[in-house]
Amino acid sequence: MENRPIRIALIGDYDPQVTAHQAIPLALEMATEHSGLNVQWQWLATDEIHAETPLHPFDGFWCVPASPYRHMDGALLAIRFAREQRRPFLGTCGGFQHAVLEYARNVLGWSDAEHGETAPDAARALLTPLSCALVEAVDSIHLAEGSLIAQAYESAEIREGYRCRYGVNPQFEGELLERGLHAVGHDSQQGLRAVELSGHPFFVATLFQPERAALGGVLPPLVGAFVQACAGRSS
Repeated sequence: MENRPIRIALIGDYDPQVTAHQAIPLALEMATEHSGLNVQWQWLATDEIHAETPLHPFDGFWCVPASPYRHMDGALLAIRFAREQRRPFLGTCGGFQHAVLEYARNVLGWSDAEHGETAPDAARALLTPLSCALVEAVDSIHLAEGSLIAQAYESAEIREGYRCRYGVNPQFEGELLERGLHAVGHDSQQGLRAVELSGHPFFVATLFQPERAALGGVLPPLVGAFVQACAGRSS
């Protein structure tokens, strides 16, 4: 089984001009080289994901930055599949935002939950503009002890970069985190920056972009952990 390819779906609309999209293949290549695993990845455009799209062949799903996506429902469908089928999932930046939105709609039953970027006037705009946009910003993040992300970094304090304008609306944050979704990362201003889903083998979403480390020649610890989780699922 060692030679069986590990198949990862990259959920998002590929754009070579997007820094994160340049970084993600590099990060996966580094994780492949470091682990010695046979890792294959495939971009899945959001407007090509629908109810009949075969998602079962994939061992893991990474919902990538650069939203709004061409087809939000396609992204949400893939996230829901990863959550319900217990496939390893990583969401970064826009992936974090849509992982939260999918959970709110389909687990909490908030059918009216919307992303403020596409529905700014919605009564339940779950994602709203950050008080200070994190565009090309770097900040410290405190990680919850024992969380998957803290285990990946082997540290409770990290520094990571962002290119993000939207985060969880503080008005709904308390209710959002009352059940299986847990806050595991906060920035220096106590803003919510990472979540994990309990009862799932690997479901991690970060508002920051850990993949950017690959552009500097560094294996992003969280990407390495995600690949290992996918390998565990495929074995």
